[in-house]
Amino acid sequence: MAQSTAGAPRTVIVTGAAGGLGRAFADAFARRGDLVVLADIDEDGASRAAQALVAEGYRAVGRGVDVTDAASARSLAAAAVAEGGGIDVVVNNAAVYAGITRSPFEDITEAEWDRVMNVNLKGPWQVTRAASPHLGEGARVVNIASATVFSGSAQWAHYVASKAGVIGLTRVMAKELGARGVTVNAVAPGFTLTEASHALIDDAESYGVDRGSIRRAIAPDDIVGAVLFLAGPDAGFVTGQTLVVDGGRQFI
Repeated sequence: MAQSTAGAPRTVIVTGAAGGLGRAFADAFARRGDLVVLADIDEDGASRAAQALVAEGYRAVGRGVDVTDAASARSLAAAAVAEGGGIDVVVNNAAVYAGITRSPFEDITEAEWDRVMNVNLKGPWQVTRAASPHLGEGARVVNIASATVFSGSAQWAHYVASKAGVIGLTRVMAKELGARGVTVNAVAPGFTLTEASHALIDDAESYGVDRGSIRRAIAPDDIVGAVLFLAGPDAGFVTGQTLVVDGGRQFI
């Protein structure tokens, strides 16, 4: 069994963990010795990802979750407690992204607007609300926002607005959970090369590179370190903050 390299093993929930950034986050926590609950609307995908980690000697379980549904979120929290005895870290990563129709804000359908808001903004609220009774001193919540909140992105109003909401939610939860010794922060990645990004943009490898201080594409591993930091002991006095990780494409 792998041993933790960052203190005592913790129980970590990562949503949207069947692939993309969520999978990268889950792998990183598992390799530090934590028990990771990989949660995704794609239950089979989450289970396969967890089984791959277990085959390497790490501690991981896959769970299906609909982050927009209160009962499903509570079931996820209960499963994490049953598996690990508590909840130490929640990474709210699940989001609607690749399947979004890019169009002027006047042309976005109500159905698509609601779908994006339900997953991207209501989801972190539902999952954190379900986990909250189990979060004690030293627990961490990390919400995944987006750097596009600060630059804007034409024809993507619903996505940008949902991620701006995540930043606002992060600040409120940081205020409300701080008295219990729980920190809540956000990471705002730039355009990162994942399966979803390749599906969204044809020239994903070069998209935005010319705007960066570091002139290369952003890889999932570039985002992982920020999440691990905010979820770790060195960030115990950091809360309510949003850390932009985009290679210096913009400064806030």
